[in-house]
Amino acid sequence: MMKLKDILKGVDAEVLGASDVEIAALQFDSRRVEKGTMFVAQRGTKVDGHDYIAKAIEAGAAAVLCEEVPAKRAEGVIFVKVKDSSEALGLAAANFYGHPSAQLKLVGITGTNGKTTTVTLLHRMFRLLGYHTGLISTIVNKIDEEELPTGHTTPDALELNQLLRRMVDAGCQYAFMEVSSHAVVQKRIAGVEFAGAIFSNITHDHLDFHKTMANYIAAKKGFFDGLSKDAWALVNVDDKNGLVMVQNTAAAVHTYGLQHSAEFHCKILENTFEGMQLELDGNEMWCRLVGKFNAYNVTAIYGAAVLCGVDKAEAVRMLSVLEAAPGRFQYVSGRGITAIVDYAHTPDALQNVISTIDGIRGQSQMLITVVGCGGDRDRTKRPEMAKIAAEGSNKVVLTSDNPRTEKPEAILDEMEAGLDAQQLCRTVRITDRRQAIRTACMMAKEGDIVLVAGKGHEKYQEVNGVRTHFDDVEELEKELGIK
Repeated sequence: MMKLKDILKGVDAEVLGASDVEIAALQFDSRRVEKGTMFVAQRGTKVDGHDYIAKAIEAGAAAVLCEEVPAKRAEGVIFVKVKDSSEALGLAAANFYGHPSAQLKLVGITGTNGKTTTVTLLHRMFRLLGYHTGLISTIVNKIDEEELPTGHTTPDALELNQLLRRMVDAGCQYAFMEVSSHAVVQKRIAGVEFAGAIFSNITHDHLDFHKTMANYIAAKKGFFDGLSKDAWALVNVDDKNGLVMVQNTAAAVHTYGLQHSAEFHCKILENTFEGMQLELDGNEMWCRLVGKFNAYNVTAIYGAAVLCGVDKAEAVRMLSVLEAAPGRFQYVSGRGITAIVDYAHTPDALQNVISTIDGIRGQSQMLITVVGCGGDRDRTKRPEMAKIAAEGSNKVVLTSDNPRTEKPEAILDEMEAGLDAQQLCRTVRITDRRQAIRTACMMAKEGDIVLVAGKGHEKYQEVNGVRTHFDDVEELEKELGIK
């Protein structure tokens, strides 16, 4: 329980009623409202919470926070009027849960690619260093080694503060978190205090939501604009938008990169399917991750660890024993065939993975790529994804990813539109993903490489809104006779 006036501390609000009323809980879903709750009416992309104010009051809401107060106010219910309900929810949630983000060192990363690998390996590194550590990622949320379910890449403001509160109560000293562009725009991180922030890169993605690249870049930049002067910002100086991210930040700016001069610099000395030999900050090391894109991830992890106070030599030692996150250039082999599963679901990520494979494989080794595109997502990248796969592979199998509510065949039609006649001759389309993986493995001969891109760590496939179990790694192991 907390007094309404304390929940609203720092929130620009007009309170219509007594502000000393006790509030038992915050909620933005009217179906979860109970007696004593403050209901927050948010304007979403599909649903407007203002339409559910009456339902929330009927369920026992003691107060309603909204942008537009109903003409007829229910008797005995306090209304709180604000300009932006989503931002107010973040600030109120931070107050209600006792500002947990300020009670540990929270490091966030944003960017199109590399977020999951970076936070996962930072979490593992700090666990190996003996710290109690939290993780908030696309794959899983963790408090030390306790796994918690995850939905969005970045949880909503309520769930995020609840999770951070649990981490603090469990004794966590650090937490590492993916920060999506959606979360920034939707104010899910309002009221959250970050000790550090990392920018990986920005390429074509999420234009179904942001509409333009300018909006997408602005969303990422918004994360850095909100940092305090006590925080640090670590940006990829090789990305043309790296320094753009920190133009208006109050945080201390640091840089990392492979190509340009940077505070934390890395050079690839050798790249194999088993790992890379790197020169990192002047020290040579062997890393179990593969590819140039992972060299960037390793450098970001190293820089973040050092900025968090880890000794440089100790950070290098830790990096040499860490392995990739599930579904990130994860490979299995059987029958003399190397199969790689990767979450690559953007043009740039797919290009990175194919380029990495191309730089390692021999001239006689054929690359067969299985790829699809998700439904109800950015349609403009579909022909581009198919074109990248066809340009970099000997053979391509176009298949379903997560079609969601779209027709799988329609998605494949849009992918095929990016291929010329010659590329179409080297391409087959098989809607059933299981059959597509089986076909690719049958095409491959000893020494060849099969890349299955798009779903990575996911253990489900969503068709017509229904999720069923599906695991790319399991399917490959079955086809290659490993299990």
